[in-house]
Amino acid sequence: MSTVQEPEERSIINTRWQRTLEVLSVIGPPLTVATALLVYFGWARTDAQAKAMGLDVSLFGYTVQDFILRSIQSLFQPLAWLVVIGLLWLMLDRAVSRLLEAGRHRKPVRLTATIVMFLGFAYAAVMWLAISARPGQIVLYAPFLIAGGLVVGAWGLSVRRRAVEPSGRALRITPRALERSLVFVLVTLLLFWGTSDYAQALGRGAALDYQERSSLLPTAVVYSKERLAVTAPNVREESAGSEAAPLYRYTGLRLLVVSGGRIFLLNDGWSLARGRVVVLPDDGSVRVEYGNPAAD
Repeated sequence: MSTVQEPEERSIINTRWQRTLEVLSVIGPPLTVATALLVYFGWARTDAQAKAMGLDVSLFGYTVQDFILRSIQSLFQPLAWLVVIGLLWLMLDRAVSRLLEAGRHRKPVRLTATIVMFLGFAYAAVMWLAISARPGQIVLYAPFLIAGGLVVGAWGLSVRRRAVEPSGRALRITPRALERSLVFVLVTLLLFWGTSDYAQALGRGAALDYQERSSLLPTAVVYSKERLAVTAPNVREESAGSEAAPLYRYTGLRLLVVSGGRIFLLNDGWSLARGRVVVLPDDGSVRVEYGNPAAD
């Protein structure tokens, strides 16, 4: 009996892999998709940070490599949790499969799977309604929780079917493959949504961190032959030259970042409400001396 079913099972597996490869060929090579996701999440984090600081992300002139590097922090924790949860789920699924293969406890497993299925789908529905009731408010981690409810519900449904079906019965591929594909697409979109919200939250948190720890940024002293008329709070202008060779020195500044041919500086005591971001060209027209903040 088992020898007759092995070719059928192999055919089922081959068909699934073939369809998966077809989907990947339509979406694009995995490396290209991964790069696009890294760039997007890095942009989402930087864009949220720039908006919280009253700026636009395009001012910084970040490159694709910059966005990829800034996305690592946004993706590390979600991916780590996803891997851990996936491993635990595989261990649990194998344990359930061994119970079903042994032919014992089939009824309790079916009952438990039914309860898990209803609880999972109900939890996902409740979380979705909670988000829909607050369209203008971001509920952090809610998309992850909805995706988790869907995955738990779908797994409960799968276990229930395996417990109901007699062992050795051939699976019907087409309806269930379509069902799994739809669940996969929906869960993927929810994970994308949740990771985007998480990246934006990190960006807003980074802006708040600058407000609380601006004194830890490198100090910057700007020298310019022309008067820059910087009016940011706590920035002091001093004359360091003569009438024949004028030179102006500006202190009370902190380095934010150098990017896109510009130097971005914050004033001492910078805050989201009253702070200013001083933008200078990085073309040699001004000279900037940087110092260790610990030396202040």
